[in-house]
Amino acid sequence: MPNKKKIINDPVFGFLTIPNDLLYDVLQHPYVQRLGRIRQLGLSNVVYPGAMHSRFLHSIGAMHLMQDAIAVLRQKGVSISESEATGAQIAILLHDVGHGPFSHVLEHTLVDDVTHEDISLIMMEQINRDLTRQQPQLRLEGTGLLDGAIDIFRDEYHRHFLHQLISSQLDVDRMDYLCRDSFFTGVQEGRVASERLIKMLNVVDDRLVVEQKGIYSVEKFLVARRLMYWQVYLHKTSVAAEQLLIKILARAKELAARGVELFCAPALHYFLYNHITRSDFAPDSEALAQYALLDDSDVLSAIKAWMSCDDRVLRLLSTAFTNRNLFRSRLLTEPIGEEERQLLREHYVQALGIQPDEADYFFVEHVSTSNTYSEKDASIDILYNDGSVRDIAEASEILDLRSLTRKPKKLYLFQFRA
Repeated sequence: MPNKKKIINDPVFGFLTIPNDLLYDVLQHPYVQRLGRIRQLGLSNVVYPGAMHSRFLHSIGAMHLMQDAIAVLRQKGVSISESEATGAQIAILLHDVGHGPFSHVLEHTLVDDVTHEDISLIMMEQINRDLTRQQPQLRLEGTGLLDGAIDIFRDEYHRHFLHQLISSQLDVDRMDYLCRDSFFTGVQEGRVASERLIKMLNVVDDRLVVEQKGIYSVEKFLVARRLMYWQVYLHKTSVAAEQLLIKILARAKELAARGVELFCAPALHYFLYNHITRSDFAPDSEALAQYALLDDSDVLSAIKAWMSCDDRVLRLLSTAFTNRNLFRSRLLTEPIGEEERQLLREHYVQALGIQPDEADYFFVEHVSTSNTYSEKDASIDILYNDGSVRDIAEASEILDLRSLTRKPKKLYLFQFRA
């Protein structure tokens, strides 16, 4: 029997432990191991060269914070069984398992009408089947090893606060990625006191709350999240690189539809040469099996090969991406008019020697937007010493409701340098 009591040395939180055999088996599943081949921050390394950490590292960090949160809640008298604790840890470990290469790029180009959240849930069901097949008794009973974890992830388990630890406006997912992304990018404004936030957690009426003395840590958490979005996640250069990548994959998809044979790995070939939608994804499906083989290296190696392909558009875009000759960005106050759009088309036709119907591959308008706090989602609740509970938007003396819920937008024009 292999030793499943592993210790992982994490640069952010130190030594992490795998608490039981089931979590180890989930961690070893090929779907989870694949996350080690997908960058957590997509193309942010074009701005922050240190941002090369993987989604696997984020997932085990979030699992570690879940362990800490459960331990704190138990100390405060919240009854959490071992099966519930394991289920919550599995759910957070797998919360990002459906992410494709380069974050959301795949969702906009190679597949239709399916999100990484949809695929995450389908992958969880597949992992549940795979692990349960090893337990004949469970097969006979019609139950799965991950049934509880999936119920918690879906918010179908009767204890709602466990789902809030995984997905809410103050969850261990956000606590980890803010700490981790600020560490690897070097953006100090993103650092949050995750340990203190967790120490301040409690449960009231099946709702996750933060004790009153933790209010300042919550305020800093919300400010850090706002700053990280505009300094890292929505940095104009990172978005420019992402828009260029989207154009590359869109062109490759168009050429594939015409029957042009392009060099690429089998998994990427499957999505380029087939029209894949939400209905194609299911446990044990071909679409899911191919998706599980797709990672960053497939896309990068294909783009490097396309630098010498026959199609001039794909060749120009791929060469620019590989050599970091990214789209130039221009902040707009209003969308460009049809006259300017036509001038751009004419410019690229003349400058690049392309056809008029190909010019749109070389520029794009894009809106970047983010909000710190959403009134529509479950609130971050503050527990006062008298037992009352108030929304952070009302309780904060520093952040007013308008600044918390305002959703600023930036409109950019990204265009090829020619």
